This record gives sequence, structure tokens and C-alpha cells, in this order.
Amino acid sequence: MTKNARTAWYLVIGILFTVDRTMDCHAAEVTPPNVVLIMADDMGFSDIGCYGGEIETPTLDNLAANGVRFTQFYNTSRCCPTRAALLTGLYSHQTGIGLMTGDRGWDAYRGDLNNHCVTIAEALRPSGYRNYMSGKWHVTRHTGPNASNHNWPLQRGFDRFYGTITGAGSFFDPATLCRNNKYITPENDTEYQPETFYYTDAISDNAVNYLRDHTQDHADAPFFLYVAYTCAHWPMHALEKEIEKYQGMYDGGYTPIRESRYENARALGVIESGWPISPAARDWGQTPHHEWEIRCMEVYAAMIDRMDQGIGRIVRQIEKQGKLENTIIVYLQDNGGCAEGYGRRSNADKRADFDFQPFRSDDLQTKIWPPMQTRDGRWVRTGPETMPGAEDTFVAYGLGWANVSNTPFRGYKHDGFEGGIGTPFIVHWPAGIADERQSELIHDPAHLIDVMATVIDATGARYPDTVNGEKIHPLEGISLLPALAGEQLQRSAPLGFEHHGNLALRDGRWKIVSAYRKDQPTEWELYDMQADRTELNDLATRRPDKLNELVAKWHAWSERVGVQPWPFENKKAQN
Repeated sequence: MTKNARTAWYLVIGILFTVDRTMDCHAAEVTPPNVVLIMADDMGFSDIGCYGGEIETPTLDNLAANGVRFTQFYNTSRCCPTRAALLTGLYSHQTGIGLMTGDRGWDAYRGDLNNHCVTIAEALRPSGYRNYMSGKWHVTRHTGPNASNHNWPLQRGFDRFYGTITGAGSFFDPATLCRNNKYITPENDTEYQPETFYYTDAISDNAVNYLRDHTQDHADAPFFLYVAYTCAHWPMHALEKEIEKYQGMYDGGYTPIRESRYENARALGVIESGWPISPAARDWGQTPHHEWEIRCMEVYAAMIDRMDQGIGRIVRQIEKQGKLENTIIVYLQDNGGCAEGYGRRSNADKRADFDFQPFRSDDLQTKIWPPMQTRDGRWVRTGPETMPGAEDTFVAYGLGWANVSNTPFRGYKHDGFEGGIGTPFIVHWPAGIADERQSELIHDPAHLIDVMATVIDATGARYPDTVNGEKIHPLEGISLLPALAGEQLQRSAPLGFEHHGNLALRDGRWKIVSAYRKDQPTEWELYDMQADRTELNDLATRRPDKLNELVAKWHAWSERVGVQPWPFENKKAQN
């Protein structure tokens, strides 16, 4: 542990050393903490209650009330690179997943975790940890049932795995569903047969089962549990009883909800009162299909509600086992709200081209998005005539609601603006956070790359220099434990971002950002994040000295981690 981390640990727990008044101090046995990482998918900064939202998230709100919230925590703006950075403590480019899971030819964009990184599970295993994962993996291009599984969870440090190897898909019949190293279906899975299969529930329930089995079979070992939900990624799928809870809440459209969230977030202190809200993306009065739009948000809210219920079951299981006191529970999201338009156009004109038959129990759902079918052979419908929620629908909630989710920020998933890269970050750890600091806000900028460093620091595990003769990149992040003890984080390097040609760099109070514009040169914007985190007052022309300084730092960072100019098609891949 670092000096600061040790200080925090000693002050908070107060049991690491016992003093014999007539003898020297002697170290006492210390039980290393358990670690639970919970990640949601495609959700915005203000979606959960403790960050300003109206959606019912009592479990997350309670974790925040008895833990701490970071207000300026950063992701990479997209699912695959975020998962790579979270798991390894490196920038995603250094792991081989600078973009997604396709092989683009450069080392930073191979679409597969490389051998120069280790996962948190791989780092913890030598210290006696048992490692479990339930949910979305999405850090390898080898995804088929007969593909190489060298980068599947069990080969990257986990002892048990239930979930999907790829990203999005049906919540009632997810593609690439696996148990350990074997493809399964909801029908032929011998270990999990609920009355109604719903993937969010399946992720929660299997996580609970792992915890229960751990207590039975490995009670003396600490555990690491990674829970990676696909909620609330499109398609908007939810159970009707949750949807009914939100009927009428969104009838007024985008503006009332957005304004309410803005005021709530200011009152909670997760945003500064002086930051104005960014402009609205859509005018409700000019938006067609109001009933459809309302239903989209009702289903989205229901998805998050159901996830929070599942997180509650996980927390209660840890508490039932008497381990909550010394378990670090972290909640975060992989990117901002998603403005992608999947499923928002009708596919009715294509229906005649397909003749679907019901699946047998062993038949795999291979489609991630339409044209696709339900397991019982029904056509999956899209477009404004399709009220989302049921398993034979496939609709995304769209730009207007994504703008609401990201209140008060600009930008969306993919972007370098705060709406794309800003996420809630909750840490709950009764043994590691003093009572007087519970429910406090931490305003220091932090990043995914800091999670591995924090886990290593808290557990006393060793981060390796080499594995199987391969040199491992040094950790990029810093431990966040000092912040839990009320100290300011000391970061020596700025935080860099690149995805799809969307660029950014955060250095203290300053940030530069550039949105990709096809066939146009890079145009940088400059913002003072203390005065203007909603990025409405571009200072690039007024502070060219600061702009040039940060642009030079971004280029140094991008060269070091292997960033390549977008679009890649304009350059020859270096095979």
C-alpha cells in the first residue's frame, strides 16, 4: 500500500496494530477486503436517484448514503474500451481495444485483450482471491461457439462465469450466452431455470448464487465479483409490472424531467449550482409519436428499476453472509446515455422476406439486432408503430431521452463531451470509509484506470511486471483510497481520451475536447471545468496558450498509448 492509503486504512479501521504498553508494536492479522464491481450499460449521469434522477433506485441511493459519490469520474464513452480499461487499469488502447472488438491492424486496435495487460481477477488470484463474473464480457473478437476462448473470463483469471461474450441483444434470449466456457440457451441451462427468463435478473441471480456457493465452499477466501449488466442498453425490454410503475411520469415530455433532474442534481451537490444546463436536443412539441416516445422512457426506467432490485439482492446476500462491513462495493456506468437510433425505423417492409421457425432448446440465438426472432418463432418488430418492452420488440429510446439521461451535460455515448464520458461512481465500504465521511461527495477527477490501482492498494495484492515471459504495462491509474479518507488526489499526468476520432484531455481544472467531423481538420475546444463543466463557454480563442499546452499533452499521450487517426480506412494497417 502507499503511505496515504495506509494512513487512511489505519485511521478508519483502527485495528491493524495492537500495542503492548510494555513491548514494541506487533502487527495483527488483517482480513483483505472482498471486492464487488457493478457496471451498468448505456446510462446517463442523472439516471439514478442519488445523482438527480426520478427513477426508483433505493439500493444505489442507500449505497451512496452510506458510502461516497465521485462527481467527476470518467469512462471511455463506449462499452468495449471502458471494460478493457476497468479490468486492467490501463488505457484501452494499451490493452488492444482502442475501438471495439474488430481487428483494425494496429496493436492498439486488435479488438482483443493482449498479453501485455492483466485483469483484476488475474492480479488478485495469487493473493488467494476467488473470482466470479456475471454479465457482459465484450473484450474479445473471438466470440463464436467454436472460437478460441483464450480471452474469455475463465482464461483471464475468473473461476466462474455466467453471461454474454458480446455486447447488446435481447433481454429474453441473449446471443452468446455462456456458462463458463460453454454456450448455452435460457432453455437448456441446467443450473438456472426461472419462471420467466429476463437477462438482468439472470445476471443478478447468478451473482447471488456465486456468493452463496462461495460461503459454502470457500468461506475462508476473499472474493472478487464483477457484475456487468446490459441494462439499460437497447433494445428497451422490461417486465410489464415494472413498466406500470412509471406510467404517466413522462407524459409531459423531455423538458419537465430534464429540468427536475437539473434542480435535483444541484440540490444534491453532484453538479455546481453555477453550471447552466446545456441546450435541449429536441423540442417535444415538434416530436412526433408522443405515445411511443413516452413508452420508450417508461420501459427504460423500468429496466433500471429492475437492475436496482437485483443489486439489492446481491447486497443483501453479502450482508447475510456477514461480509458487508469489509466488502468494497463499486457502482459505475460504461458510457453516457445512448442517442443511437437502432430499432427506431420500421422493419415491417422486410417481414415477408423471412420465414422463422421456433428454436429448439439447444438452438442458439445468433442475432444481436433485427432481423431476428423470438425463441418461439415470432418476428421481432421495430419502429414507431412498435410499443417497446416485450420480447418481440426492438427499439432504442433515442436522442431526446438520451439528452435527458445526460442532464445537465452536452454529448452522448461515443463523445468526448461530459455527457459521453461522465459517469456516476459510488463506493461503499463500511470498514474503509469513516462514519463521518459517509454520503460525502468527492469532486476530484478520477478515471477507470484508477480502479485497478485502488483494488491493488486496498487488498495488498501485487501488480505483476511480467506474466509468462510477457512484459506487463505499468499501471496508468492512481489509488483512490486517499480520497476516501478526505485527502486530495495527487495525479501527475492528465487523463486522455480517444474514440472514433472524438478526442479529449482533462488536466486539472482544464479540458480540451474535439468532436470528429468527417473530412474536416481537428478543431479543439477549451473549457474551464471548475467554472463551466457543462462546456458552454469555449475559451479556445481567448486562451490560446493554454489550448496549445493541452493539445501538445494530448498528442504526447496519444502517441504513447498508440492512438491512430480516424477513420482507419484512410491509412494502411500495420500488420
